Amino acid sequence: MRPENTAAAIAARRLQTEDKLARVTATIGQLRRERGRPTIRGIAQRAGVSSTFLYENTEARALVKNAVADSRSRHDCHGQAEHERIEATWRERALNAEAELTRTQKEIFTQRQRIGELMGQIRDFDQMVPGESVQALTTENTTLKHRVQQLTREHRTLQERLEGARSNLRFADRRIADLEAQLLGQGP
Repeated sequence: MRPENTAAAIAARRLQTEDKLARVTATIGQLRRERGRPTIRGIAQRAGVSSTFLYENTEARALVKNAVADSRSRHDCHGQAEHERIEATWRERALNAEAELTRTQKEIFTQRQRIGELMGQIRDFDQMVPGESVQALTTENTTLKHRVQQLTREHRTLQERLEGARSNLRFADRRIADLEAQLLGQGP
């Protein structure tokens, strides 16, 4: 073979390699804009080059390696932010439910103390006051008993909501753990 043929072949080979590298670069840019997950096989198919070229050519291998690393860090940051957002909402709901439950329990305790005091006063009035006053106190006592029943129902409802929020939080934690495991399992 003549030296001018060899030089022409080398130049043609160099142009071919540069063309392939340009297509690989364009494909990686397109995947980034689409927020796709770059893989060697996917890049090779989209760029119209062989996987062997991506493995053997040092520039192509570096481009793909950087694209995969960049994609992982971007997806990891997005996944972490999503995880923190979801966890914060569930934590907030659970804290609100617990605060409301505590407030309701204090209210019930206060009402029960008040009922006890009024029951003692009724007994005292029973001995001292004529029937009309006793009737008014009995009506007030009945009203207070109804209020206690209502507060008890509200307490039960809040208790169920708290349990539901805790259950949802456990489910969300399991789902997030599964998603994180899937993300870690998708590595090359």
